[in-house]
Amino acid sequence: MRMKNAALVIASLAWLAGCSSQPKPDSAAAAGPEQEKSLAAKLRSAIRSEVHLPAGTELQVRLNQSIGSAASRAGDDFEATLDTPIVAGEKVVVPKGAIVHGHVTQAVPSGRLKTPARLALTLDTLVWEGDSYQINTTTVSRAASSHKKRNLALIGGGSGGGALIGALAGGGTGALIGAGVGAAAGTGGAYATGKKNIVIPVETRLSFRLEAPVKVKK
Repeated sequence: MRMKNAALVIASLAWLAGCSSQPKPDSAAAAGPEQEKSLAAKLRSAIRSEVHLPAGTELQVRLNQSIGSAASRAGDDFEATLDTPIVAGEKVVVPKGAIVHGHVTQAVPSGRLKTPARLALTLDTLVWEGDSYQINTTTVSRAASSHKKRNLALIGGGSGGGALIGALAGGGTGALIGAGVGAAAGTGGAYATGKKNIVIPVETRLSFRLEAPVKVKK
């Protein structure tokens, strides 16, 4: 009986050893279509040729968000979409719809009485076919018109009105007092109405140009 049991144990061990020695299915091969897609993508990336985009190449983009002189700060990132394809040698290198990233280089909110708003943007990165290209472009800037003259008109108008009130009240010293009150009122009006910030709305089309050449894969 003992010999029979020992034989059964030896046979069981031999069977288990045989099972463990069988080749296991390759996990990569088991992936099947997914692995094939990955390999195909790598092959396409390897055989894509590089195209030289010279300095001066135009990039027309459309903003994916609003940017404003009061709401934004220098250094803030923004995203846009290529609105027209980039063409080199009459061939499309990067099609419309590619993503570009940029940042705000200057954002000055409007100050009352004397500081006009200013806003400036530039592009940093072009993203296409899974690749990211660092780019150096010109700057697009906006500046609000100075409201200094407008404020002077408001202040001057307030002063004149005050002088008229002072004259009607009794002339002389009254006119001087009225002028002072009118000037203060005019300054207050200019202070209250002098702000004029810049806002570039979402979907606004902007044009930049490369300041340095860049190579992209086609």
